[in-house]
Amino acid sequence: MGAQEAVSASGMAPIDANSFQSFELYENRVSFFMIGTNNDKSLYKILTIDRLKPSELDISEDPNTYNETEYNELIEKIKEDSIPNGGFNFVTHCYGIIGFIKFLGPYYMLLITEREKIGDIFGHAIYKPAKSRRILVPCIPFNFDDIKYENRYKNLCSMIDVTKDFYYSHTYNVMRSLQKNLLGTLSDQNVYDSMFVWNEYLTRHLRSSAKSGIWTVPLVYGFFKQENYSVSENNFIFTLIGRRSRYFAGTRYLRRGVNTMGRVANDVETEQIVVEDVPNPTRISSILQHRGSIPLFWSQETNLFNPKPDIILGKNMGYEATLLHFKHLEKRYGTPIIILNLIKQKKEKRPRESLLRREFVKAIENINNQLPPKNQLQYLHWDVHMKPRGRPALEVLVRLAKIAEDSLKKTGYFYSRVPPPDGPDPLACWSAYLKKHISDENNSSDNTNGDNTDDTETLGEGSQCTSSSSDTSAVGTTEDIEILNPESPMFQKGILRTNCIDCLDRTNVAQYAFGLVALWHQLHALGLVDDRYIDLDYPLARNLMRLYEIMGDTLARQYGGSDAHNKIFSERRGHTKFLIRTHEFFRTIQRHYSNALMDANKQAAINLFLGNFEPEPDKPAIWEIGFSKPVPEGDQVLDRTSSLMRRALSDGSILDRKHLGSCPIGKGGASSSSTCSCVCTPSEAQKHFVSDNELATDNEEYEESNFFDTSVLYGELPAMSSPIIFSPTTNTPTRSTGDVNDVPSAEDASTSESRENEEEIFRGKQLIKVPGFSDKFRYWVEHEELMGFY
Repeated sequence: MGAQEAVSASGMAPIDANSFQSFELYENRVSFFMIGTNNDKSLYKILTIDRLKPSELDISEDPNTYNETEYNELIEKIKEDSIPNGGFNFVTHCYGIIGFIKFLGPYYMLLITEREKIGDIFGHAIYKPAKSRRILVPCIPFNFDDIKYENRYKNLCSMIDVTKDFYYSHTYNVMRSLQKNLLGTLSDQNVYDSMFVWNEYLTRHLRSSAKSGIWTVPLVYGFFKQENYSVSENNFIFTLIGRRSRYFAGTRYLRRGVNTMGRVANDVETEQIVVEDVPNPTRISSILQHRGSIPLFWSQETNLFNPKPDIILGKNMGYEATLLHFKHLEKRYGTPIIILNLIKQKKEKRPRESLLRREFVKAIENINNQLPPKNQLQYLHWDVHMKPRGRPALEVLVRLAKIAEDSLKKTGYFYSRVPPPDGPDPLACWSAYLKKHISDENNSSDNTNGDNTDDTETLGEGSQCTSSSSDTSAVGTTEDIEILNPESPMFQKGILRTNCIDCLDRTNVAQYAFGLVALWHQLHALGLVDDRYIDLDYPLARNLMRLYEIMGDTLARQYGGSDAHNKIFSERRGHTKFLIRTHEFFRTIQRHYSNALMDANKQAAINLFLGNFEPEPDKPAIWEIGFSKPVPEGDQVLDRTSSLMRRALSDGSILDRKHLGSCPIGKGGASSSSTCSCVCTPSEAQKHFVSDNELATDNEEYEESNFFDTSVLYGELPAMSSPIIFSPTTNTPTRSTGDVNDVPSAEDASTSESRENEEEIFRGKQLIKVPGFSDKFRYWVEHEELMGFY
């Protein structure tokens, strides 16, 4: 976050507004007074919030910055003025304003009252809100007829627990990648424009009223975990970050596919940062990958009685929204854009995933036909269900590691090595070094990864950061590590985009495989390991698997309502089939229950928090219209589906009054648009969907990949008597040579020893008492595809 300057009334020198991290809230009957102070309590600023306007928000900031003496004098004067107004009373201590929200009546102020440090990035602390508080702003009685609706809105909004999976920093732009933070510039005025800042709407009025940005903190939603590790007696700090987009955000069946603005559901950016753990680290590295819903117009219906709802595919003529989605990705990450599509291709009794796979292939081919070869999307469609049987977890991970290696060679990763910084802020030193390096080499770029803007440049127009090595065209790729000057930075350009049907279970395993391959390259670049050979049984690999599993569970709860299906990870730990199936069964039940009964309210809460729906008196409430869609360009849309069986239409079927003439069933006749844009009832909207029979007759074969040798995915692995090692420099696995790295950690040993007891505990609880169920039910538990991703 860029520092802001303020000048005191006594002519003091400019100050760093980022040092204002502690606040106290006082009140009288007329106003709230938010008083901010810097770390050593030598400087103070004051924000005043009017309490006499029942349904308006009037905020003013004192432009002066006060020293301690001036502050005490000012407070005494405020106390005297407050005597007729009930006195000057302390309300609470806080660490920032989350924002202001209004339903049908008054405004409420949301505060972070306690915080917990969860990590730091080069001395910049990262926090999560530990406690929050909602405070009614007006002090005068507020009488209105819709008090029951007001209370219901408050209860809905309370479902967004900011103390769970939200994080922020006062001094570091945690909503952006490390590479973008070091190469780019972003002022406080537009930091909230990031797609990953979830309280942008809540802070909008305050940010427009106050001149400084000290009062609010940008909240990021997703996952943050930082741990210290050691490899070959070298210590390093590992940080894993998941950033969830606020665009087209929501729950599993109520947010599917892509909307008309190219935003996809369950859009998550994953970053892993590796830094040597020394007092003055001189080598840093990070890498990004992406997950997101299949960028087509598609939906599913769900209710209590249908755990596997049909997939309803919308008309995607021209694939304009799909193209727009990939434009956004290029603007954020550059090229190449590599697509790893893990949904099924095998025959299904009733086509579901295969429908989407076929249409996604068509979309990619259609888009590539419009692009020059160098800018075309690179893709791999791999059905993990078609893997060879025998050692499922091991074989899937080995093959995913090969895919990851090929992808990493194309995108590269960020790495920089500089002399020890001589300033108080290492990040500032690195930033200055990198900018000077790029300037000197005349390789500056406007399109480095992590540019979280809404710009929609044409694919292929942006230039890329390049290395100082003038004879290399693929900057920062793993192939260049040996030939580059160790002082030359490398930059990631491009992104690996992974999806399965929900971007949860299979996707998380694939992201772990990519993260594992990338980690070894990062450690090698930092000089912490001598080679880039990956032992899947190495303790560090298992620790990384644990972190990705935790992240996967966290993201799955946010989107799907349950922990992720982790059959691969459970098998790698040696859990028995009975234990795995038991876990998977109850996660399936939990997810189905959440999707059918809880998600409508969760979606309504998200829409309120993000400002996608603004309640108004004498207008339908959010629960009366089912759920509120994100509204393109401010146009209000009503979804008239029932409350029990809600169709999770992606925005391909959002009904936009402004384009009535282009609808095939509207006055304009046949449309060349890629979406339905009319005001029609759900029964009419149904006519825009492609039927199962229509797509089931499409037997055209498609190329599985345009960059990867798919024979690697289907061949048998060699027989092994020792742990497998995958070498990134070869196309085949090699055997372990009995290296010390093969010795499992104490954690692995204890896990192995406790397996028997763990199974006994589950049997003791009688979670599934086999004799009490019919043969048909037991067969479903053991073989139903819903139970996991096999």
